[in-house]
Amino acid sequence: MSKNQTNTKTPKTSPTNDTTILEFENNHLLAQLVGEHDRYLARIEEGLNVSVASRGNKMAISGTKQAQAQTKGVLQDLYKRLEKGMDVTEGEVDGAIRMAGDAPAKDGSRASVSEDSSMIVTKRRRITPRSTNQAAYVNSLRTHELVFGLGPAGTGKTYLAVANAVAMLIENKVDRLILARPAVEAGEKLGFLPGDMRDKIDPYLRPLYDALYDMLPAEEVVKRLENGEIEVAALAFMRGRTLSNAAIILDEAQNTTPVQMKMLLTRMGENSRMAVTGDLSQVDLPLGMRSGLHEAVDILQGVKGVDFINFGEGDVVRHPLVTRIVRAYGEHDREKQLALKARKN
Repeated sequence: MSKNQTNTKTPKTSPTNDTTILEFENNHLLAQLVGEHDRYLARIEEGLNVSVASRGNKMAISGTKQAQAQTKGVLQDLYKRLEKGMDVTEGEVDGAIRMAGDAPAKDGSRASVSEDSSMIVTKRRRITPRSTNQAAYVNSLRTHELVFGLGPAGTGKTYLAVANAVAMLIENKVDRLILARPAVEAGEKLGFLPGDMRDKIDPYLRPLYDALYDMLPAEEVVKRLENGEIEVAALAFMRGRTLSNAAIILDEAQNTTPVQMKMLLTRMGENSRMAVTGDLSQVDLPLGMRSGLHEAVDILQGVKGVDFINFGEGDVVRHPLVTRIVRAYGEHDREKQLALKARKN
């Protein structure tokens, strides 16, 4: 047991008329909870519009009753994470704040950055969801043969899919991991890139390599790529194959044609799982060509074994500025759609 796990008692709560008092047993963990120069505490205050006064092993939370309750949940969640010997970073703090404001799941439960059931364990890190939708996505990846992760950049669609697939590979639940992307030009021209076809395609696959190196030691990634246990390839190379005992991920699926999408979906063999990720607002196909992802979403609704997880602007887990950028673009697109409808009418 870690030194940080010597005491696992839930912080005591003492409500008053205008404040909630939390008492923590482990001062060492409390110091990690508030962060250097109280920076995590300041982040929580700003995110939930509360004031938190820390003295000794107690915290006094002031704000609306709802904000007090949310802040209490955030602090207890992060404290439980530390009790388990896990790190707390700005990402986990932001995730706990985000989950506090999310609506509960259908069964009434709430996602948590300290919850073991939604944790993905890889050789380099333990990954926990940072939003309610991410928690639902992880659960769906574990319980469905085919999962579509849909939404804007930065919501963890691809990262969590790769993490889950790596965990399955490590646990010998599958024999291989196949990561595919359509090599569609997004304003650039493949022909002007130097090298042979592999050299031209590799830049399009780099985000998938980055995710792999985040979860496995570099030498293991290289070894598994060499022996074929991990394959990173352009979508075109999947034609004519049957992919059995495999975890398959199709990234940037909005840039597939309907023919390509059907081709890949029908590659699934025995004991295979597939995750398809994409953002339908970022299609780079030629004007007038329908996205294969859009067609698949329309066709496969209600099909047994298939699930759809829709991410939104609130699920963006990158730098806070990215969330604001995504939101601004979303508002701009909605205004364009309204203007278009007005002109048609």
